[in-house]
Amino acid sequence: MAKLKLGPIADHKPVKVTVELPAPLHRSLTAYAEILGREAGQPPVDPVKLIVPMLERFIATDRGFAKACRTPSILSPSGSVSNS
Repeated sequence: MAKLKLGPIADHKPVKVTVELPAPLHRSLTAYAEILGREAGQPPVDPVKLIVPMLERFIATDRGFAKACRTPSILSPSGSVSNS
């Protein structure tokens, strides 16, 4: 079986997020959660809990974003990306 990019999901305090997903994306997210659970020998992860780690992984591996963040004016003092 192919190795997934995400590892087991840590159990963090839940935060409510509202987002609309296209049905095909939701099905893919649900399938990913089932495969991830199976690979970890655990029950399927709640697909909603995959969104943050997937976004974190996406941002962490986006070379263009990393390059832009190395530019001193792109980050605000809080560490978040600035549009200035």
